[in-house]
Amino acid sequence: MTSIDAPQAQSDTGIAPAVQQRPRPADVIGAYIGLTKPRIIELLLITTVPAMFLAADGVPPLLLVLWTMIGGCLAAGSANVFNCVLDRDIDQRMRRTRRRALPRHMVGTRAATIFGAVLGVAATLVLGLAVNWLSAILALGANAFYVFVYTMWLKRRTTQNIVWGGIAGCFPPLIGWTAVTGELAWAPFVLFAIVFFWTPPHTWALAMRYREDYAAADVPMLPVVMAAPKVAVRILAYSVVTVLVSLALWPIAGTGPLYPIVAAAAGVVFLVEAVNLWRRAREGKLDAALKPMRLFHWSNSYVALVFAAAAIDPLIF
Repeated sequence: MTSIDAPQAQSDTGIAPAVQQRPRPADVIGAYIGLTKPRIIELLLITTVPAMFLAADGVPPLLLVLWTMIGGCLAAGSANVFNCVLDRDIDQRMRRTRRRALPRHMVGTRAATIFGAVLGVAATLVLGLAVNWLSAILALGANAFYVFVYTMWLKRRTTQNIVWGGIAGCFPPLIGWTAVTGELAWAPFVLFAIVFFWTPPHTWALAMRYREDYAAADVPMLPVVMAAPKVAVRILAYSVVTVLVSLALWPIAGTGPLYPIVAAAAGVVFLVEAVNLWRRAREGKLDAALKPMRLFHWSNSYVALVFAAAAIDPLIF
């Protein structure tokens, strides 16, 4: 048998067939990691760990934080893998996602499905045994909502897909809080609401930039079916509500002055970016000319700053 590295015999036409090399183990491992969407997992951890500090009114047990982070990473990774499996046809048609593992056939559909299931079971066991079963049930519920409600039902059917489907991404503060206290309270639901109202402007800004991609994939994201100025108005409205809800944490959780100062300052910048996006949309600009990624990137910074302030505030006051 000819070695994979050896020159292959020429065909009858005199043209050597293309050499199909096996992917390197590192590439395969990278493909599996890519299925979990690590950047999304980072965002979920940003909203989980600060909730633990706020719940503990200081520094929570570090081993508990570690197990919660491990369980949360496994849970989020599982949901993201199933999302990649179910949306592989969409990913194939979008320039932004066609380099993912499934469209490139770096990982088979069956193997990815098994991988997602293993991660989900591991997440439930880690959270249930090392943290508590309430946190495990919340994580399992978030995953089920993301896979069955958002990915399988809402995403391809309604322009409100990300509004209601985004609920799955709001669970990490609840998981972080219950990991420390073993019960729910009003404060984590405010954190839940911050992420809920923050998700549409964050995601619609990205969809404005890649509107043609979503249109080609027949995904009815709001910027695909609605004029840019109307989308920008909705982004601004949700941004206003996000900032107002973030300030509500101050009296409800009884934080010190650091949190409201940071939340207000970050909120002002968030609203300025939303207003500027609306102005550019009114001027008739589209897609990249709208510069929606300015809002998208700042929205990431905004949520990180707000949750970091919620974590640091009880350490100081």
